[in-house]
Amino acid sequence: MNKDAPDTMPGEEPPRWQITKTEDVFLPSVRVQLTWRDVEAAVEQGAILPAEAHALWASWAAPGSPQRVAAPPAVDTQPQPLEALPSPAAPSPVHASPVFSFTNTLYYFGGMLAIGAMTLFMNLGWAIFGSWGVLAISVGYLVGALAVASNLLQKGLRTPAGILATLAVCLVPLAVWSLQSGIGQWPEGGPENYRDYHRFIDWRWLTLELATLIAAVVLLWRFKLPFLVMPVAVTIWYLNMDVAHMLMQKDGLDWEFTRDVSLVFGLATCALAVWVDLRTRTATGAENRQDFAFWLYLFGAVMFWCGLSLRESNSELNKFLYALINVFMVFLGAAIGRRVFTVLGGFGVAGYLGYLAYRVFENSLLFPFALTLLGLAVVALGIWWQRNEPAIHARLAGWLPAALKPLASR
Repeated sequence: MNKDAPDTMPGEEPPRWQITKTEDVFLPSVRVQLTWRDVEAAVEQGAILPAEAHALWASWAAPGSPQRVAAPPAVDTQPQPLEALPSPAAPSPVHASPVFSFTNTLYYFGGMLAIGAMTLFMNLGWAIFGSWGVLAISVGYLVGALAVASNLLQKGLRTPAGILATLAVCLVPLAVWSLQSGIGQWPEGGPENYRDYHRFIDWRWLTLELATLIAAVVLLWRFKLPFLVMPVAVTIWYLNMDVAHMLMQKDGLDWEFTRDVSLVFGLATCALAVWVDLRTRTATGAENRQDFAFWLYLFGAVMFWCGLSLRESNSELNKFLYALINVFMVFLGAAIGRRVFTVLGGFGVAGYLGYLAYRVFENSLLFPFALTLLGLAVVALGIWWQRNEPAIHARLAGWLPAALKPLASR
């Protein structure tokens, strides 16, 4: 009986939400899209009380709320179906990443300009301010960026808050460099210009990189903003090359060794991304369900794939194994919804097929035609894949081990 309308009596047939099959609607992979009209319809059907409906919607639709998404370009005049009511015990899917609207594009563009300008400005001003002066300026900017980020976060402006917090993290290596130089603890024989931090591989950068990772982890714990993972992923990329340089203990670079270290670091970064992804997808709080794994997947997959693809081999078996690994990456990306694996794996498979076409039609006038047909076949495969991607994802997700099932939720 509806408490707001005591004269009403329950109908003979149970409401729709009472006869739904739990296994159909409470899976982690199920997502719903609701509008205010859907909530009103639920109130009319007695599924929720009016006061509760208003309280829930006010919380979901508040500016800065993780549940609020950008409005579509065209207004849909038809109400969206109420597919299922969420189970209190079942974790919600990962919160979607911010939409790249014009406003967000301005946010990110301005943030990148600020990060780049600080590096350039401090290189030009090093001779004027000295190491202690640059340390004071970088710490001042860092504290100011964190203060502004906190203020923006309180106002619900999560995207610019994340950019300002990321700017603070990017100032940490500059501050560490200035401190080491000021106290005379910068190792001899290393780069003498901070700009080289982004240009040259050298083991002496390890202190800067470790300090950056620590600062990023602390700020991630404090702010819980996904863009803060970006400097973490970039620093891990730098770290893998500098660790390789340190282990070689010689001048110059052994590119084969660096390539292999990149492959190992890429695998480790992808494993870290999977761990982070699993934790976010099974978290209960809305802030913890954001996509913190995106940048780790991106840089980890690129490091691994580049290290793998740069390996030279005259063995047909090894080339075939390379193709199989890329096929696995294609299906893995489709299963867990991470297109970076699918795209990189697709490049690898296409490269191997091109190699086979060259071997078959070597020194033949038919090679250009064969390569053209192969390219068109790849395009046709892409069209088929796009049309059937949801079904492919569902089928491949069923093959995942039980521990990795949450990765398939969208």
